[in-house]
Amino acid sequence: MVDRLIDRAARALELALAVAFLFAVLLNFTNVVGRYIFGTSILWADEIQIFIMIAVTFLGAAIVTWRNAHLRMDALARLFSPNIRTALRAIELLTMLVLCGFVFFNSQDFTWRTYDLGRLSDAAHTPMWIPHGSLTLGFGLIFLVCLWQAYREIRPTPASGQTSEGMGL
Repeated sequence: MVDRLIDRAARALELALAVAFLFAVLLNFTNVVGRYIFGTSILWADEIQIFIMIAVTFLGAAIVTWRNAHLRMDALARLFSPNIRTALRAIELLTMLVLCGFVFFNSQDFTWRTYDLGRLSDAAHTPMWIPHGSLTLGFGLIFLVCLWQAYREIRPTPASGQTSEGMGL
């Protein structure tokens, strides 16, 4: 049930990021037409496009992590026994948890400081905690995804025909 809920949330986030990306493309197109045909441009367009790309990158990374579709150097790992591959997966998840937890902790601190200062971007006057917050949210989501994946790897599986209620879980 949790997997289906996360799948739905990942799909909703993916659609939201796709819409944001399309908006960035349309904004870029509008800016190009305005600049080269009408001699005017949208001053804040480049800044907003950068903020959208930051969000797409870091929030999209959480989706990629959930789907286990990130790049790996696993050509040699495929040659190892299942036990060694399991150990490598455990090391991978532990490393991801430590690194994403570290980045999340430090970036959320910076995001809150930026929020408290009320810092705005130069051209669009966007609160700077928003692009910084997308990095924080992305690494926080990656951390949670890895935590869930680690739990799934180590939780006991019910024997065939047995439910989790019968195991005292």
